[in-house]
Amino acid sequence: MRKIAIISSSVRIGRKSSRVAAFFKNYIIEKNIADVVLIDLKDYNFPIFEERLKFLKQPPANLLQYAEIIKNADAVLIVSPEYNGGYPPSLKNAIDVLVEEWKHKPVAISTVSGGPFGGNNMIPSLQYCFWKLGALTAPALFPVSYVDKSYDENGIPADTEATNKRADKFLGELVWLMDAVSKMQ
Repeated sequence: MRKIAIISSSVRIGRKSSRVAAFFKNYIIEKNIADVVLIDLKDYNFPIFEERLKFLKQPPANLLQYAEIIKNADAVLIVSPEYNGGYPPSLKNAIDVLVEEWKHKPVAISTVSGGPFGGNNMIPSLQYCFWKLGALTAPALFPVSYVDKSYDENGIPADTEATNKRADKFLGELVWLMDAVSKMQ
């Protein structure tokens, strides 16, 4: 069975992007697409990036656990809000602490905003960051506008039919990448 790690990247008080992460976790399990591990960066409370994991003399246990999850996942699905045109420092911190774990890793991006643009402004910078690390970003994106109206606290979408149709296409691209990478190994 495939393994997908979902990173819920916001650690902010009153965050809403975790609703979309919950949706994807439930949807992937329900459709039997893969086994899922949800990484909520709020729970990890990583220290501010000082050095890459491989160079830390005494890395925290939760950082080692996180690295192992990313390394063993067949793909990573990022759910991130847009903050001032960019992605949150908690996500940048979680990305930069690893290097080899991202190489040839399929990554799908779902962006979230409380307004009409769905987080689209931060997509190029997040993709570029992953490209520099050698990750393979899926061409399909999953922007979510007005997240607080689009999903409830449990990740249930307001418009289930339309959301599921978009999720099928989005996850289809991620599955294609996972399959392509597995054939190359």
